[in-house]
Order: sequence, then structure tokens, then C-alpha cells
Amino acid sequence: MMHVMKQSDVIIVGAGAAGLMCAREAALRGKHVTVLEHSARMGEKIRISGGGRCNFTNLYARPETFLSQNPHFCKSALSRYTAQDFLDLVKAHHIGWHEKPYEDNAHQSAKGQLFCDDKAFLIIDMLRNDAQQAGVKFHLETDISNIEKDGDFFIVTTNKGDFKSAALVIASGGLSIPKIGASPFGYKVAAQFELSIIPPRAGLVPLTFADSLLAQTKELSGIGLQAEVKSEKGGTFTEGLLFTHRGLSGPSILQISSYWREGEEITVNLLPGQDMFEALRLVRREKPKQKLHNILCAYLPKKLAVFVAETSGHDVTIADLSDKKLRAIANSINDWHIKPQGSEGYRTAEVTLGGVDTGELSSKTMEVKKVPGLYFIGEIVDVTGHLGGHNFQWAWSSAVAAGQAV
Repeated sequence: MMHVMKQSDVIIVGAGAAGLMCAREAALRGKHVTVLEHSARMGEKIRISGGGRCNFTNLYARPETFLSQNPHFCKSALSRYTAQDFLDLVKAHHIGWHEKPYEDNAHQSAKGQLFCDDKAFLIIDMLRNDAQQAGVKFHLETDISNIEKDGDFFIVTTNKGDFKSAALVIASGGLSIPKIGASPFGYKVAAQFELSIIPPRAGLVPLTFADSLLAQTKELSGIGLQAEVKSEKGGTFTEGLLFTHRGLSGPSILQISSYWREGEEITVNLLPGQDMFEALRLVRREKPKQKLHNILCAYLPKKLAVFVAETSGHDVTIADLSDKKLRAIANSINDWHIKPQGSEGYRTAEVTLGGVDTGELSSKTMEVKKVPGLYFIGEIVDVTGHLGGHNFQWAWSSAVAAGQAV
């Protein structure tokens, strides 16, 4: 039986955030669009994000909140389709939303996170319904076995037949969270067309400790507090930190994980805004008979206070401690240097760093410079946002840039 090749103006591979947005944008411009998705469902990362309420953008998304080998690349797309533009779309569809409350002393990165009042599927439905009404054809559970360029056209071979188009958009995402369908497909396409790829790695991911450090900290599992975390290569975040049975997690740790490299230290201030050396000297003067761990309980969760006191080796009456010893204890709170062993990897990573080298792409259209008609958008590109809705904003912005160009 002979297969009839299905032809359209645009083929988009991937029905995640970027793929759905690009399909909608291109179809609203009158293009005939086909979306190929290997999973049985579309928009899975949208569905599970934000605890099921989808942190769909961040009001403070700007070039400084993204990591890339070329920090200027994202400027064009982000300025042409902003967080406010996506919020206007959400409002136009009468989807209830709210800004996540944040602590007044929290870092700027904790602000501006927008969520659905109800379930995340409302965002998926909005994009899919708009796309379908504009004529987009979706093909789910479609496995691609081959892509080739034949003159001005791309031929895509799948288990659902062959597809042909002049424009091919790769919106297949990164490697994070394989259980919802993440795959290396997009990197293989990039390699096929001999594009440079910045080596992918897990980002926005919990960090793990070596057994020796874990043996000391395992009793702290479940303790959370506001902390300031820094890495050797830049990046400072003041947000929640959580001790886990494997190491550290919480927003501040997820943020710094994108900057951290294996073998490097991170620096944690467990009491940002509090000079513990001066605080301890004051107690020594006014209440000299107090034991160290009792003093620390006024500042830290009890188990953490006991941990700091015991690991300092100075859990004695504070009158017996010199300035030098107080300084060392204070540093273990305000300037704790930790060398994580690694991260939890793609299994729990919210995003994939690295990807298609931005030097290969037009920053205005996301088109591959040396392969006319081929586009890469979203997480597959070497542009990675901070935690809190920035990566969805990159998906929307890069998708619109390509959707207006195909």
C-alpha cells in the first residue's frame, strides 16, 4: 500500500510549550502547520510545572536572568514577545492567575512568578485550541525515523507516514525529566546538520553530597530556611534552602546549580543579614554562662543549631570561647563552604543547560544560518532561564520569533 506524503508549510517536532506556541503563531498567520509529537500527550512540562498550576512566566524575565554562551542572543526574542504579552493572552482567555507571594527579604529572583489559579491544563488547552481553530494538525504517538533535506523541502519519515514541508521547527526540548518523555532527539538532528552543540547538563537541580558529608548532615533532612547561596563562577541567590537525605535542595540551590560545576565549592550563608560574629560576642558579654547550642537555637532551627555547635567542636559555655573561635563558628553559619559531589541529574532537573550553539542561529528568527528553513526553539537552544517562569518565557518568546518567520 502506497503512503501519500502529507505536505504542509511548516512541520514542528514537539508539542511542548515552545512547539504549541510556535504552531499557534504560524497558523494564525495563515500557514498550514503539522505538529509531530512522540508522546501520547502534549504539553507535559506545562502540566507538571508549578505543582500542577504552571508557573507560566515571570514579570522580571530579562536577558540577565538567562544563561548562555552568548548572553546577548536572547535579547531580540525576549524584547519582541514579553511576559506582559503572554499575560495578556492568558487574560484574553479568562484564565485566572496570581503572582506567587514572596518574602519581603527574598532575592529579586523570587518575585514576579505568575501561576494559574486553577490547573495547568488551562494553558495547554488555550494553546492547543487556538492552534486547532487556526487549522493546525496534531499527530501524537508519532515516532520519527528519518529527516532529510531534499532541495527546498524537508522530508520527515515517521510511523504515521511521510511528511513534507519547506520549514522544519525542532521544539523537542532537552534531556530533563525523562519520565515525561524527554529525549536526545533534537541534539541528534543538530548533529545530523553539523551544528555546534554546547554540551548539555542538568540545570535547576538538587545537589548531592559525598558520603562523608552526608553522614554528618543526614539528621538535618527536612529542615528548611532562607539562605544566601553563591557559586565560584558567579550567581547569588537568597531564597529557600532545604536539607535532603541526599544533600541540598530548595529554590536557592536549584538556582545556583545552573552556575555550579563539578569540583567547585558553593558558599552558603544560613543567616543572611545577620552578622553572627557580632551577635555571639554580644551574648558572651551579656550572658556568658550560656552554652553555644542554646544560643544558636535563637537563630537557627534546633537540629541545625546543635549540628553547627557540635561540628565546630566548641559546644561549651560561651565565656570560654575566644574571638578566634567565635569567628570560626560564625563563619560556619555566614560563610559555609561546601563542595557538592554532584547533582541528582536529569531525573529531577527542571531544565537542560547547553544545547544548540546560538552562533548557529539567527537571534531574530531562530533559523539555522547554514540550513535555510530549519529552526530550533525552546529548551534545545543554549539559553536557560532562572527558576520561576523564565524558561517558559523563553519558550514563548523563541516560539513566536520562529512562528513569525516560517
